[in-house]
Amino acid sequence: MGGACSRKRDQLVDEDIVLGRNSGRYCKSGNSKWLGISTGRPAVDIQQVGGSRPSLMELCISKICEDIDKYSTFSMLPRDISQQIVNELVYSKCLRENSLQAFRDCALQDLYLGEYPGVDDSWMEVISSQGSSLISVDLSGSKVTDGGLICLRDCTKLQSLNLSFCDHISDCGLHHISGFSNLTSLSFRRNSATTAQGMSALSNLVNLVMLDLERCTGIHGGLVHLRGLTKLEYLNIKWCNCITDKDMEPLSCLTNLKALQISCSKVTDFGISYLKGLRELALLNVEGCPITAACLNSISELGKLSYLNLNRCNLTDDGCEKFSLLGSLKVLNLGFNDVTASCLVHLKGLTNLESLNLDSCRIGDEALVNVIGLCRLKCLELSDTEVGSDGLCHLTGLNNLESINLSFTAVSDIGLRKLSQLISLRSLNLDVRQITDTGLAALTSLTGLTHMDLFGAHITDAGTNFLKNFKKLQSLEICGGGITDSGVKNIKDLSSLMLLNLSQNHRLTDKSLEFISGLTALVSLNISNSRITSAGLQHLRPLKNLKSLSLESCKVTANDMKKLRSTHLPNLVSFRPH
Repeated sequence: MGGACSRKRDQLVDEDIVLGRNSGRYCKSGNSKWLGISTGRPAVDIQQVGGSRPSLMELCISKICEDIDKYSTFSMLPRDISQQIVNELVYSKCLRENSLQAFRDCALQDLYLGEYPGVDDSWMEVISSQGSSLISVDLSGSKVTDGGLICLRDCTKLQSLNLSFCDHISDCGLHHISGFSNLTSLSFRRNSATTAQGMSALSNLVNLVMLDLERCTGIHGGLVHLRGLTKLEYLNIKWCNCITDKDMEPLSCLTNLKALQISCSKVTDFGISYLKGLRELALLNVEGCPITAACLNSISELGKLSYLNLNRCNLTDDGCEKFSLLGSLKVLNLGFNDVTASCLVHLKGLTNLESLNLDSCRIGDEALVNVIGLCRLKCLELSDTEVGSDGLCHLTGLNNLESINLSFTAVSDIGLRKLSQLISLRSLNLDVRQITDTGLAALTSLTGLTHMDLFGAHITDAGTNFLKNFKKLQSLEICGGGITDSGVKNIKDLSSLMLLNLSQNHRLTDKSLEFISGLTALVSLNISNSRITSAGLQHLRPLKNLKSLSLESCKVTANDMKKLRSTHLPNLVSFRPH
């Protein structure tokens, strides 16, 4: 298939977004992954762009990067200039081990080498030569080992260290960084070699504010070493299936904790009771934990809680009356629970609620009467429910609503007329088989839309005429098989598009690529299962921002794609076929 099921791609609430940060290595969407991460600073372009020219400094840095092999050292340059040069080399993926030597003793402050190819222990000597100037280092996804971390011992003022996905680091490596008392942020995701014993090294990091141990599956019993980290505000132990109620007891001492992620662990209602004293806690993610509605007694004492994820916790209506005690909640995720319309009655008092996820809950049109008073609601997730067109009348007064997911519901064209008044909408998921051109015509007043998912809707070339009203669209998916090259012609002027998914439209030809060639902001493009051929790839050459390209089940070979990347699309990092 050219694209994945959009319902699970378009989760409306993510705790990383709530905390105002990117989610890291993995994003939820195959097609949207490049919208979920920073694309970084664009490489210096010496051509005139938008009426402005690059500065003399930018031109000089660009030239230095082109001739990087001619330089043996930059240590005589001011630190800020050396920093800009190394940043540019990393961004353009031109930094190599031999060119790195030129930055020895440059007193650099930041080295962001996450996922950078070739980084291993041989790079560490130059990295450590920055000494006490070094503040932030990202080595995530590298081949650095415990031995390589020893080199950092002179970087005494290090504040941020990312060692996520470093498979060659063990407990011994943690002990090498135990003396970094200035460290405020440490990320150590997906490391099965870390044990409770190794966690003892963290007890010295008394200034830690952020600690990420996601998918560290051997740390059961090790959280006791966090008791003294009283400045800790963010703790992520998601997908640590070794974590039990006993591990929650030490966390009761972390009274400054503002965000706690314990999803997919073995914590029960009893473990949640240890959290009652965390008065500063604003975010609690217990998705997939074996808890019941009884834990709401403990959670109701968390007076500052604004984000609560109870997704896949097997909740039932019993006990859900405790929701009325959570008056400060802004985000509530109840997806994939056995709750019904009777449970939603207890949401009426949550007047501060800004996001509500009811994905796959057993609710229909009558349940939505309970959201009428939630006037601050911005995001509403109703995918895979029994909600139909009649229920949408209850949403007409939600004037702050910015995002709604109606995928796999019973909503039809006639119901979309009721959404036409919600001019604040920015994101709309209509992956619904019964939606047609008529429904799309009813939405033309929503000119502020930036994201529209019509993945499985029956949209034809005639319907694409209505897309001309959505000039601000950044993301568009139409995969129902009903459009031809003529339909794509109506998309060619949507110049803000960053993601375009037209997979499954088997009648599209190389002519469509010609139309798309003007969409130079595109970061992700999917036209799989079409009649695209290698000859049409020439039209993609102007798309210099493209990072993801999928042309599966087309008459295009992996070699064709590689040649396109090497000659015209240097930023392309994901392509299919490959």
